[in-house]
Amino acid sequence: MYSGNPLIFEPLPVKRVWGGGKLNAYGKVIPYGTSVGELWEVVDRREAQSVVRYGLLKGETLNALWQGHREEIFGAHLVNSPSPRFPILCKLLDVRECLSVQVHPPERVAKALNGESKTEVWYFLETTSGAKVYAGLKKGTSKRSFELLLAMGHIEEALHKLPVETGNSLFIPSGRLHAARGGVIVEIQQNSDTTFRLYDWDRRGLDGLPRRLHIHESLASINFLDFEPRLQPSGQAVIASCPFFHVDFLEIARPMQAHYEKKFSIYVVVKGSISCGGSSFTAGQFFFVPAQASEISILPIVRGSCVLKTTLP
Repeated sequence: MYSGNPLIFEPLPVKRVWGGGKLNAYGKVIPYGTSVGELWEVVDRREAQSVVRYGLLKGETLNALWQGHREEIFGAHLVNSPSPRFPILCKLLDVRECLSVQVHPPERVAKALNGESKTEVWYFLETTSGAKVYAGLKKGTSKRSFELLLAMGHIEEALHKLPVETGNSLFIPSGRLHAARGGVIVEIQQNSDTTFRLYDWDRRGLDGLPRRLHIHESLASINFLDFEPRLQPSGQAVIASCPFFHVDFLEIARPMQAHYEKKFSIYVVVKGSISCGGSSFTAGQFFFVPAQASEISILPIVRGSCVLKTTLP
């Protein structure tokens, strides 16, 4: 059934009012004039499914593989996982304009708010001049002072703002306020699509109407003790490690095995180009190495090529 090559899924484009046209430069087919903000690269949700693009498994959905070929594709350690869906979601974001100031609910409040908990990490694949992130609160900000600034429309005064450069990364646990502007981002996250929008810069959506805000839900989700988190500088070996995913940064200086245990790995090229299983991949391109393909090799095509490798801890 399985040929031993990496799986390549068809990306799913999602229009966003803040999106741009940069993803065409990463080998993506984006219709001219379409404001695509997100490409869902690896996803197993009821409303969105990754589908294998090539090979013997062409046309198979990620959920069909998760339900029917779990040991072979994902690894024996996940055979007894109670999750009905593959637990990681991978995206590519084009944040031409600033994202809304938003927060994802922690586990302790998610169900009561009719949402799903979400922790994620951003890796900045490309940044433009003036690129920035908002992450957490400025020191000394109390819940009361925050709510007063929000009511006056001055929420930016409470937010911790940082310039961001290519290669930086930001870990975003549930409960952390965040936003970003000016670049292309690799996003690795829990399999959740719950985002509470607190402030949206007084703009209108693609339909011309003001976008819905979630004030009550956001205030219930924010960690008001989350002060001035730091960006992680480029070149760090571990991009993120948490109960929901583990992300390593690897420079492919010479041929290497895709993984050394029979457990799946998701790769995305972040610099240069590499070859794996007879296919070549350039920056921004994802591929999935199944558990049974543990001996498959990844080779650099150009010097200095780098990837992010995502696994379950």
